[in-house]
Amino acid sequence: MPFAIYILGSAVFAQGTSEFMLSGLVPDIARELDVSVSAAGALTSAFAVGMIVGAPLMAVLSLRWPRRRALLVFLVAFVLVHVVGAVTTDFAALVATRVLGALANAGFLAVGLAAATGMAAPNAKGRATSVLLGGITLACVAGVPGGAVLGQALGWRAAFWAVALISLPAVFAVLRSVPDTAGDPREARPGVRRELRALRGPRLPVVLLLGALVNGATFCTFTYLALLVVDVGGLSEGRVPLMLALFGLGSFAGVSIAGRLSDTRPMRVLLFGGIALLAGWVLFAVAAGSPVATVLLVFVQGALSFAVGSTLIAQALYAAADAPSLGGSFATAAFNVGAAAGPALGGLAIAAGLGYRSPLWISAALVATAFVTAGLARTALRVRERPA
Repeated sequence: MPFAIYILGSAVFAQGTSEFMLSGLVPDIARELDVSVSAAGALTSAFAVGMIVGAPLMAVLSLRWPRRRALLVFLVAFVLVHVVGAVTTDFAALVATRVLGALANAGFLAVGLAAATGMAAPNAKGRATSVLLGGITLACVAGVPGGAVLGQALGWRAAFWAVALISLPAVFAVLRSVPDTAGDPREARPGVRRELRALRGPRLPVVLLLGALVNGATFCTFTYLALLVVDVGGLSEGRVPLMLALFGLGSFAGVSIAGRLSDTRPMRVLLFGGIALLAGWVLFAVAAGSPVATVLLVFVQGALSFAVGSTLIAQALYAAADAPSLGGSFATAAFNVGAAAGPALGGLAIAAGLGYRSPLWISAALVATAFVTAGLARTALRVRERPA
């Protein structure tokens, strides 16, 4: 893998930390800015919506830019909005920084996926994708718990400053390491209309839907993991950061393993990994009252979720080979549709009085829906290809 791909992964680590770190900072933000906890919690939703809308929008905006310029613009914008977020005393301004930060993050990730797979060998899109998604999983392992500890010790603004600071080295590294493709005919990219035409095939929408369902299952449980492990699993609140880190370690392991298999054996990863993922969610829902089972399954489900999820993203990029920029943006949007819809479904189930195990059952149902969708799509494709 070219070193520049790992540079992109380090920037994604900073951005992933920003996306998920508010889970430990909401009470302090609400108290200091004199808003309700639910209003402060909406900052996470604002970021997710910005990611969903921003991925295709920013990809179209930057389609004709050299990729190094696009990456730098998005990364510098990301740093600046976090500086503003760290100093503002107005809640509305803080919400605006979250939306703008998400737009910059979405643009960077969409262009970064296209750049990484473009720099990698033609048959190594999965490995390149795993490096970038590895940045997100490392954010779960180190960035999110670190942001929570920093926020508790120095206040929530310190976490925003930290994200801005850890992003700065990536700015200089992108400037030095990512090739400037301006004027290189091998890197000439089609316009919006041609890329959209290239996305009309039946395979890509199915893969994106499957990715959204699997990622929805992942974040449906991950969002309420603290409540699950304490109120159902019987672990102490002091163990919650360890459980979050354990889930992140499993996610990193899953992405790393899938990165080596998704280019050569993607169907095996999706089929056997998907079956294991579904069985794991059901087993977790049944055995969540056991601390030992909880600890084990937090790691295993993190690994399986990101192994299957990252393989689906890689397959989306293969399916959109003739539309690299918009293909990466739609993969980013699908990932975040799941990240927004899964927690919403889990929250509805908890609010309906179904208990803290209910997100686990919803996660199982979403993966089962992915299997049904894949089966129906395969049948429809066979009928379509059958001679008249």
